[in-house]
Amino acid sequence: MILDRLNHVGVATPSIERSAETYRTLLGDAAVGAPFDLPTQGVRVCFVDAPNTQIELIEPLGAESPIHGFLAKNPAGGQHHLCYEVPDIHAAKAWFEERGMRVLGEPRIGAHGTPIFFVHPKDMGGVLTEIMESPRGEHRA
Repeated sequence: MILDRLNHVGVATPSIERSAETYRTLLGDAAVGAPFDLPTQGVRVCFVDAPNTQIELIEPLGAESPIHGFLAKNPAGGQHHLCYEVPDIHAAKAWFEERGMRVLGEPRIGAHGTPIFFVHPKDMGGVLTEIMESPRGEHRA
């Protein structure tokens, strides 16, 4: 298993609107998608198009959101995760598990509309890592 390209960097924020404006300014009027809710994951997200990847802004939908806990420890927000693409989500999950890495839950549909799962940060050099099936099955190494 070789991870494909970095799809996005997840950034937790207490305010998508404020963070979107910051990135829009820093990236020279970068395109910022409309925020949308992912109630099954307890978050509101939007994507900022950077020149070579995307930044996923993540805001909690309530006190039960996993992002709520992250922001309690990091009130200003910050990097939450990295997301890499793979051609086959189920093969990737099996590969990580065969090596004793902790996959956090079953594959589910993520913000890009493709299957995802997360790998525990302790198994990925201290970084929470999202594994995402490449959109439309594209393999983009």
